Amino acid sequence: RIAILPDGSLRILNASKSDEGKYVCQGENVFGSAEIIASVSVKEPTRIELTPKRTELTVGESIVLNCKAIHDASLDVTFYWTLKGQPIDFEKEGGHFESIRAQASSADLMIRNILLMHAGRYGCRVQTTADSVSDEAELLVRGPPGPPGIVIVEDITESTATLSWSPAADNHSPISSYNLQARSPFSLGWQTVKTIPEIITGDMESAMAVDLNPWVEYEFRVVATNPIGTGDPSTPSRMIRTNEAVPKTAPTNVSGRSGRRHELVIAWEPVSEEFQNGEGFGYIVAFRPNGTRGWKEKMVTSSEASKFIYRDESVPPLTPFEVKVGVYNNKGDGPFSQIVVICSAEGEPSAAPTDVKATSVSVSEILVAWKHIKESLGRPQGFEVGYRKDMEKEDAAETVKTRGNESSVILTGLEGNTLYHFTVRAYNGAGYGPPSSEVSATTKKSPPTQAPSNLRWEQQGSQLSLGWEPVRPLANESEVMGYKVFYRQEGHSNSQVIETQKPQAVIPLPDAGVYIIEVRAYSEGGDGTASSQIRVPSYSGGKITSAQSTLHTLSPSSSSVTLLLALMIPSTSW
Repeated sequence: RIAILPDGSLRILNASKSDEGKYVCQGENVFGSAEIIASVSVKEPTRIELTPKRTELTVGESIVLNCKAIHDASLDVTFYWTLKGQPIDFEKEGGHFESIRAQASSADLMIRNILLMHAGRYGCRVQTTADSVSDEAELLVRGPPGPPGIVIVEDITESTATLSWSPAADNHSPISSYNLQARSPFSLGWQTVKTIPEIITGDMESAMAVDLNPWVEYEFRVVATNPIGTGDPSTPSRMIRTNEAVPKTAPTNVSGRSGRRHELVIAWEPVSEEFQNGEGFGYIVAFRPNGTRGWKEKMVTSSEASKFIYRDESVPPLTPFEVKVGVYNNKGDGPFSQIVVICSAEGEPSAAPTDVKATSVSVSEILVAWKHIKESLGRPQGFEVGYRKDMEKEDAAETVKTRGNESSVILTGLEGNTLYHFTVRAYNGAGYGPPSSEVSATTKKSPPTQAPSNLRWEQQGSQLSLGWEPVRPLANESEVMGYKVFYRQEGHSNSQVIETQKPQAVIPLPDAGVYIIEVRAYSEGGDGTASSQIRVPSYSGGKITSAQSTLHTLSPSSSSVTLLLALMIPSTSW
């Protein structure tokens, strides 16, 4: 059990507690001797328990692996975790892994929201200063299937295509079914298509897509499903185009439109390219006077057309016609729409508006009003008002349209104190009627630009007497009709208004606080420039008077300084 090896080492087999102690090694030669002392401690061997040993989980579930060490009490232990033989980096695993050390002799590995990539053998290694032991546990993760292999498209017809694919990985849960999806320039992303067989079981690797539209480009992909869920789709197939066929979809919403006299205007909703079924697509417009037998047909070769106009001088206005619209392409003629009754056009309005009047409303607005004679034909859908300045040419006129039976409009954004000329004409879908006689009006002069100045006030109790210098307008400005006094409490946004014809007013100040007051002159052209604001505290203990004046400094910037003089007079003597 104990032996000295040729190199002088001492070997102790099957060590036990009785072998603990100090060991001395001595060496001698003709020149002398030397020795070395070694201390030997014998510890209990470390053992490890990793549980559970084998577990099956589903994607999204969580688990805790427990690693417990039985070791000599005098030794410290360190735990290390591996997955598939590689150390787990807890900082780079997106929060899925967490090492929990609740006790000195055990460690837990928490795996949250487990993924397919987390399946494999997990190792726990316990390291002490005396020895190292490890153990492994296996996790099997079930999840939705993987993507099927390359999709091959064969046997293409006008409405079918045969698809085949490689099986998808089942991820430890057998595949129950496959789903075929298609995408075209006309679809909203990928859509499930009908197939033969209707249900594609998990052991199948081909199926036929049916009810496809002729002459449409398609891509296909396959998706697998198992009891856990639906997996990622396969890579899309190459793009294919189904074969041509006779069109099967007739135009919809066939109706009449407004037109000129002696015209029959036929309109419809164009057939989408998705349903044209081939090249050379166009329309067949068929019509006949109501009550007659033979159809008159006209070809419209544009696939994007949505209207056809038939003109015949012998057709009276509002003559009823039976109308239908069909389709065709290079493969042949398709179906017609249902027959509808459409009347020939009644034409554009024939009468001009009468009694046109233009009235100035403000500096930038003029009201234009008119009357119109009711017509049995050429009924108006609205009116157009043309207007221009006095010195402008007629072709520079601007226009404003009304709809329905309105008989007036207010034109805005005009220049002040300017002469304008106006005409009115009716319109409908067929065109415009004759214009009215021209009328004229001048916008009002601009309001005064001078602001009320030299505001003076005197407060007695809850009433404020306010006065100011009258505003004198310039020659191109409207005459002053009166003044508006705006006042509000500080902190409030809504002002109250008092109107007066004189440069003075009495203002009630019922509530305590500070009032903000300004004055504007008003005229037929609108409100003028506001005065400087004054701030007046509400005071009930006596009389307060003040005057406000503006002194100009001699600085180049011409800034102003405001002096506020206040005299407080008590209501009773001392």
